[in-house]
Amino acid sequence: MELTLEEKQILDGAQGEPKKKALAYQIEVGNYYNAERFVPITQSHITADYEVMGEAGLTYLEDQCSKKAEFVVPASTNARCVDFESALCMGQSGEILEKEHRVIKAVRKLGAATIDSCINYQVSSQPRLGEHVAWGDTGTVIYANSVFGARTNYESGPAVFAASITGRVPAYGFHLDEHRKATIIVNVKAEMKDLADWGILGRIIGSKIFDYTQVPVITNVNQYNPTSDDLKHLGASMATWSIGMFHLVGATPEARTLEDATGGKTNLETITITEEDMKSEYESFEYKDNNVSLIALSGPQLSLEEIRRVANLLDGKQIKPGVDFIITTSAATYMQATQAGYADKIQKAGGKFLKGVCFYILDGLSEIRKKNNWSTLVTNSVKLANNVKAHRFVPVVRRTEECIEIAVRGVVK
Repeated sequence: MELTLEEKQILDGAQGEPKKKALAYQIEVGNYYNAERFVPITQSHITADYEVMGEAGLTYLEDQCSKKAEFVVPASTNARCVDFESALCMGQSGEILEKEHRVIKAVRKLGAATIDSCINYQVSSQPRLGEHVAWGDTGTVIYANSVFGARTNYESGPAVFAASITGRVPAYGFHLDEHRKATIIVNVKAEMKDLADWGILGRIIGSKIFDYTQVPVITNVNQYNPTSDDLKHLGASMATWSIGMFHLVGATPEARTLEDATGGKTNLETITITEEDMKSEYESFEYKDNNVSLIALSGPQLSLEEIRRVANLLDGKQIKPGVDFIITTSAATYMQATQAGYADKIQKAGGKFLKGVCFYILDGLSEIRKKNNWSTLVTNSVKLANNVKAHRFVPVVRRTEECIEIAVRGVVK
């Protein structure tokens, strides 16, 4: 890689041992991907929770603190694996709480703002078109690349910490113009009515492509006026299939037209998705027991607008006794929902909030499932459904209004 004078000085140790090691690591990454240079970043978003990093990651963080490492760009944290107010009731151990507190203490000392959110783009940070960032959560990365037109790759735990310390990343992948053009056209012939529909669409696209280097461009859906939450569920679902960027003609900034998105290429493969395809994908979430004890709206965390809609749908209704209705959101969004009166409506109906977490990364989720005798999990989030099978849940995806009806009945049809 071609290094600037400052980068050579960093490698010589002029700016301290932590920055020297971080840059040396990034050079290895850059060489692997044939990057020719670094590009400066303006911000980072780090995945820092004990469930993901374990003891080795915690030791690394505390070692960095002892060596006086510090982040040189604004950094925020992704969702945690425990809600400290609810952890013991959920069946999580006091040891896990202590470890997570240590993680938080360490990343704060390094300089991160602990917003504990996988929707940082709706809570705290909205990068501009062309801005280089280093984000380390799959759902945030695809949103940054696609909806904002910012530039980031999926940055692993060590990579995003290194970027935060050096203020730069190797210029490869989605940082480069040539890798951001559409490679596959997706022609949608289906009606988009709900967040779950956008997630189902993302699941179909992702499962057909399943290649980080491919960039789909989606046509024929802009007439449904996709919201920030619609695009969030679309991208988060695709991201579980290793898709890092998409275009939506007429809605995303690098796809004002199809030609804009493809760079003028005319011989691209076209995938067509029909109403029947959507129906079949919903039906692919099979279940045996139609008695439901868990509805989880999570993955990504809910925005204020999503919470408002749930509150209005639940207004005057009561969740069936024995059914757990769980919403995860950021602490900041929960505070706003409380001020707006939405949280009170949901809690009066029997709903519960977990703050600062996403459901599928709760530490010890398999044991939590057993403790609460959960099996079938109903959700409007395809990303959540894609991820919870590892914990032996039986996921069922339904549209938001149907999720509320199921919570009231206790039965899925």
